[in-house]
Amino acid sequence: MGRPKYLENVLNKLLVHTPRGILITLSVMIIGNLIMNETGQAQVNPTRDLLAKSERHHQWVKIKAENGHIVNAFLTFPETKEKATAVIVIHENRGLTDWVRLVGDQLAKHGFVAVCPDLLSGKGSEGGGTTSFSSSDDARRAIYDLSSDQVTADLKAVTEYVHNLPSTTDKVVVTGFCWGGAQAFRFATNENSIAAVCVFYGRPPSKEKIDRINCPVYGFYGENDERINSTIKDTQNTAGAAGIIYEPVIYAGVGHAFLRRGMEANANEVEQAANRQAWERLLKLLNKL
Repeated sequence: MGRPKYLENVLNKLLVHTPRGILITLSVMIIGNLIMNETGQAQVNPTRDLLAKSERHHQWVKIKAENGHIVNAFLTFPETKEKATAVIVIHENRGLTDWVRLVGDQLAKHGFVAVCPDLLSGKGSEGGGTTSFSSSDDARRAIYDLSSDQVTADLKAVTEYVHNLPSTTDKVVVTGFCWGGAQAFRFATNENSIAAVCVFYGRPPSKEKIDRINCPVYGFYGENDERINSTIKDTQNTAGAAGIIYEPVIYAGVGHAFLRRGMEANANEVEQAANRQAWERLLKLLNKL
């Protein structure tokens, strides 16, 4: 049986609009999402399948915060003979999903040690984390019940953990998406040891706290996301007055969560282009630290 015309069209779009480093990943995700069995159900979870087939070393670790709280984290290592910069990846408001872990894996593919903490650790049923919630809505509700102090304590513990790994350099970068982007930005006001923060469509901390930041902040925003973008100008002014590097980039034609949406099966050409541009910028920033 020949390849369906719609699948061929999608793959052709990928060849034009997707960076080489992530082309195979996106292609497999799309094919996996389009393969259906007779009942109309997806036969595989393509993202999880990609993680299972990854050549990178993956492991789950338990990290203890200063107050005794245990954070489960997904850790992935690059195949390299050199020490690597560590990147903390903070999940969206739906918790530590397979997609966030795939982002960590892709960072490791490009030479970075990536750690993805589950900040819902211990908040689910029977003390579980993200996967113990019955739905993403339940996980989302639990996210907004987390205390800022606990999130900060957990992220400090994760930072210390990766900083002390024998395979990492002295540089730790924090990135995050949506809720996680806001947490990454806020964490920079509470932690002096991080080398940079890469905020994907996350709200800034209060103006009174921004002057506590002592590392560069790089923003990634979708053009059609005024809820977040309306904060950019004031943040630029506040950061500039405090002598803090804050460099936002707005990606044309896309909205909130564009990095994830650009990797989905139904992503259009504009979303794929924004995804490619954001990945290229992120990797360039990480490599120059």
